[in-house]
Amino acid sequence: MSGSIHAGGAPKAVGSYPHARRVGELLFLSGIGPRDARDDSIPGNAYFADGRLRDYDIVAQCHRVFANVRAVLEAAGARWEDLVDVTVFLTDMARDFKAYNAVWAHYFPDPASAPCRTTLGITALPTPIAIELKCVAVVMASGNHSRNQIMHQASNR
Repeated sequence: MSGSIHAGGAPKAVGSYPHARRVGELLFLSGIGPRDARDDSIPGNAYFADGRLRDYDIVAQCHRVFANVRAVLEAAGARWEDLVDVTVFLTDMARDFKAYNAVWAHYFPDPASAPCRTTLGITALPTPIAIELKCVAVVMASGNHSRNQIMHQASNR
């Protein structure tokens, strides 16, 4: 099975690409940011009168980006627990990594069952956001074992 996924509960893509693409049992999410699907606003952003970004709240953006990832996973028939790899892009590593790491621990309290993660510091993203996630999930056909069952079996070998 292969196909593109467009999630109504996630913000529209900023370009011509799907929210995700499923290839067999793998689900590849496009970069997901913290924009709100209802009005395209960015939680925690504060602007000067001329429209320039004055400040942002990385914790608010982290919670929203996780909600957006969850919306795309659900639209594809996947669950939070199906995530196997996450690449994190932060525009200010020095300022935001500690807060991001704390939010991550809230969503993934058990490192043994958390997805793999790579965090990169970058200079900019295409909209005034401070974080973006690129995710891969394993979506089993109905009736098969869940990702967690397969991971547990592999660790017991």
